[in-house]
Amino acid sequence: MAMLQVSVVDLNNNKVGSVDLDEKIFGQTVNTALLHEAVTMDLNNRRHGTHATKTRGLVSGGGKKPWRQKGSGRARAGSIRSPLWVGGGTIFGPLPRDYSYRMPKKKSRLALYSALSLKLKENTLIVTDSLGIKDGKTREVVSVLQRLNAVDSALIVCEQENEALYRGGRNLPGVNIVDIRQLNVYDLMRYKNLIISKEDIERLTEVWS
Repeated sequence: MAMLQVSVVDLNNNKVGSVDLDEKIFGQTVNTALLHEAVTMDLNNRRHGTHATKTRGLVSGGGKKPWRQKGSGRARAGSIRSPLWVGGGTIFGPLPRDYSYRMPKKKSRLALYSALSLKLKENTLIVTDSLGIKDGKTREVVSVLQRLNAVDSALIVCEQENEALYRGGRNLPGVNIVDIRQLNVYDLMRYKNLIISKEDIERLTEVWS
């Protein structure tokens, strides 16, 4: 299987080696149409769909006919909650619905490969020798991101066991930390830099290849 190489840096942004990347995952031609479709799907899946308006049958009141049908000289009316009246119901208003849908598995996987390949092509893939955060302090994570020139926008991918990193980076604006299994196209496109350790990139290849 063909392989690509990318530099590995320590947490001080000094090059300490290189790592092979699976060309199947990181060497794809970027398919912008698939990326758009995957992002749209993910945003739709995040929608709650709880918006609602009241139709004439849901608005309170209006049980009595306002006036008799004929003889008053006024237009016929059956209810003061008619959509034509102020305070009446809504015609064809939004009702709760489920917006979620799924792309075919092969298309979804190819979209993820395209997003990862784009990170490599744009030189925004940062592979570190480790992501060991000692104390789980926010200032420690900020310091590391500053040295990696990624403090403004960074997606950090790691295993869930890295509790110190999750604890130190969860409150930072412009920074998101996701588990390898939860990696998605929307987050890859939303954040400029992708940061992952050498060990975790091997795990990523196992999970998503």
